[in-house]
Amino acid sequence: MHPIEVLERYWQHTSFRPLQEEIISAVIDNEDTFALLPTGGGKSICFQIPALLKEGICIVVSPLVALMKDQVQQLKQKGIKAIALTSGMSLQDVDTQLDNCIYGNYKFLYVSPERLQQTLVKERIQQMNVNLIAVDEAHCISQWGHDFRPAYHTINELRQLHPHVSCITLTATAKQNVIEDIITSLDLLNPKVFKASFERPNISYKVLKVEDKLFHLEHILKKNTGSAIVYARSRKATLDISAYLNNKGFDATFYHGGITSKEKQDRLLDWTNNRKRIMVATTAFGMGIDKADVQSVIHFNLPESLESYYQEAGRAGRNGKPAEATILTKAIDASHLKGQFLGTIPSVDFVKVVYRKLCNYFQISYGEGQETQHQLNFLEFCKTYDLKANLTYNSLKILDRNSIISFNERFNYKTKVQVVVSNPALFQYLEKQPSLALPLKALLRTYGGIFDFQTKIDLNILSTKVNISEKAYIRVLKQLEKDGILELELANTDSEITFIVPREDEKTINPIAKTINQQSAVKHEQVNSVLHYIDNDTICRSLQLLQYFGDTSGKPCGICSVCVTKKTPISSRTLVDNSKLILQTLQSEDLSSRQLLQRLDVSEAELLSSLTHLLEQRKIQLTSTNTYTYVKT
Repeated sequence: MHPIEVLERYWQHTSFRPLQEEIISAVIDNEDTFALLPTGGGKSICFQIPALLKEGICIVVSPLVALMKDQVQQLKQKGIKAIALTSGMSLQDVDTQLDNCIYGNYKFLYVSPERLQQTLVKERIQQMNVNLIAVDEAHCISQWGHDFRPAYHTINELRQLHPHVSCITLTATAKQNVIEDIITSLDLLNPKVFKASFERPNISYKVLKVEDKLFHLEHILKKNTGSAIVYARSRKATLDISAYLNNKGFDATFYHGGITSKEKQDRLLDWTNNRKRIMVATTAFGMGIDKADVQSVIHFNLPESLESYYQEAGRAGRNGKPAEATILTKAIDASHLKGQFLGTIPSVDFVKVVYRKLCNYFQISYGEGQETQHQLNFLEFCKTYDLKANLTYNSLKILDRNSIISFNERFNYKTKVQVVVSNPALFQYLEKQPSLALPLKALLRTYGGIFDFQTKIDLNILSTKVNISEKAYIRVLKQLEKDGILELELANTDSEITFIVPREDEKTINPIAKTINQQSAVKHEQVNSVLHYIDNDTICRSLQLLQYFGDTSGKPCGICSVCVTKKTPISSRTLVDNSKLILQTLQSEDLSSRQLLQRLDVSEAELLSSLTHLLEQRKIQLTSTNTYTYVKT
């Protein structure tokens, strides 16, 4: 069977995207292959089609559990047998699935790099008829990559188990030094390197320096009426922005890592099927999602790196039609970005402290603890040792990425409560139990729907409001449950820790000290690159992105915010015409600049220039309420 026949049979496409066919041919010819395809370039097909054409099973190494599950589900829907070894599976389940791969005619086994460290997994893979090794998100193997994971180096061991099997590595964003590091680390033999251009000529990259982001967000979404993604920094922000847009008459929903799997699936379907036009999301949203008709991608906050920005912005305009990728920013954003991503990078010494405290917290003796699992209440741990939450969280992530511990976040498993008595019955109860009035009122005022449905609550917020400990607040909830006032589903933990290596304190951390310092340097470089991109109003924004990734062949795009400003400077004629419009509009009532922008068919830059001109001519003046008024002569 020819590759194009496989494409038609399983994917119902009649032609390949750029470079796909060449990459597939190289893999079929057993060449080691490096594929750099930007977001939306169809990377997975480049290893899936060759694997289907070859006898045996393809081992796919990926760090993204959500993407693994998504690809396995898609393959199963096509009638292709695939398995993913995800976190949370018992050793018995892993054992059974690996047997299925050996004896069950499966075509794909998806594993995380951490899974490859398990002896059982390596032993069973050695028994398999492996036809291809595919390394997804390959930038993670490079010490200079934007999401370096040392466990990726175990892929070399996988290659040693099957030395005659070719390897394909894939990534969407990698600078030249990262590409070279990947090739060296995986010992690729004379690899065929395929690099698609980073240029997206249909996307207009914009940076808008504004004070009122919500107003400009609304303005963009009114101008561009197609499907949109709004990226926000926090879970709360996704909720607030979505509510704001719905109040303004838009069809919006929100998505973040804290909602349930069913909520994620339902909201994704609403958006992909255009029942909801706007998805407000954290960066947890978008990986592996191929929606072609996204017209606008708007970053409400500054991205953490140009790598992540390019991937997120690239979710716009995959159908080839004109699209926009806009960053909304104001003066204070730079310090917020530095504070969030540079101010929370832990030092090697702090990581050592966190590791030692973690061992003490679970009473792990020196030389022991390997493969033991423990439930962790993260905030309680931080309070116990007076540790800063952000620095501690990032320290745990570092220990996880470096395979010292496995840090399984379970922040979704919150305590749930529902009041099951009527309002009158509740107040009669409180008259008899006045000591419970304050904590119960805090609960009712914080969570409005608590009478109607089971509601997730934050014990830390509630206990702080009434100035008691979390344990004391839990005792109150248990008393209310006992008295039949509410139903309680108590979650005592928000994460799970597995110690991968025995406790040896400094000897455990010293080997990864260089990696910690190196990744800190990479993060500083990334943040500074974002700030330079935001501030550079002289070079085409598309060119800036291309040059960042080492592509110097591009030309000014002509459609970004920099190019448009250069191409269409405000002429004296435009200034006069706009000034007349403003004066005519202000003769009937005083208006703010925002109101003028909504009423007049002018750009923000044109409006501000005309307002400045009229103020200098003293034909208008600014009132005490920040509106403009017509000056009668």
